[in-house]
Amino acid sequence: MPHFTTSGLSLAYQTHGEGAPVLCVHGFASSGKVNWIDTGWVETLTGAGYQAITLDNRGHGQSDKPHDPELYYPSQMADDAIALLDHLGIGRAAVLGYSMGARISAFMAFSHPERVAAAIFGGMGMNLVNGLTDGNDIIAGLRAPALADLTHPTARQFRIFADHTGSDREALAACMETSRQPMARADVRRIAVPVLVAVGEADDMAGPPDVLAELLPQGEAVLIPRRDHMRATGDKVFKQAALDFLGRVFPIVPLS
Repeated sequence: MPHFTTSGLSLAYQTHGEGAPVLCVHGFASSGKVNWIDTGWVETLTGAGYQAITLDNRGHGQSDKPHDPELYYPSQMADDAIALLDHLGIGRAAVLGYSMGARISAFMAFSHPERVAAAIFGGMGMNLVNGLTDGNDIIAGLRAPALADLTHPTARQFRIFADHTGSDREALAACMETSRQPMARADVRRIAVPVLVAVGEADDMAGPPDVLAELLPQGEAVLIPRRDHMRATGDKVFKQAALDFLGRVFPIVPLS
């Protein structure tokens, strides 16, 4: 995978296809491959005529994995994503984020509105503002000696996922300490770009999508039927809603 350097860290990325660029920002303990390629998102986007750009966030995938919690605030990871656009010579892109990636996307849209044409917040509703209540349990689960020691369901879920993806669990624990920083309600109201908020109907981690969408000046919400936080990621309803949204707010310009 190609890499670029920003803030002293080497981060991995891939580009897929050609067309209007969509930067895909993955969730906690995942990677560009697991979140976007394995779930069919890259195929969906490129098949619709978009260029899909996948990034391994710091601490994840094939990117550098520092163990310092002070290096994982969402504003820092948002700056990583902007640095990748700079590296690729892309002025504006749509941003598709899931869970932690949606939080990063929100900080991108707030701090760099001139670079974000539109944003999709997958797996992140009102808890963008309210915060993640299970964060400390997840950290404890990542640092536990063995899975058998864990009884908290969310901690077990993320520990299994981290082990499945071969992650650096200490880097993930450091990431969880600070990447879950909530966004101030007043700042959400200042995100001026079009935003689609897409959350699974059974997702207890994200918070309600409609309440967040109402705070956003150009927000709209979609509920993904019968899906929880993990299983909503590659859902066909989510994909179709995203394509419909992008088609309205970030249409592909035909080649002359």
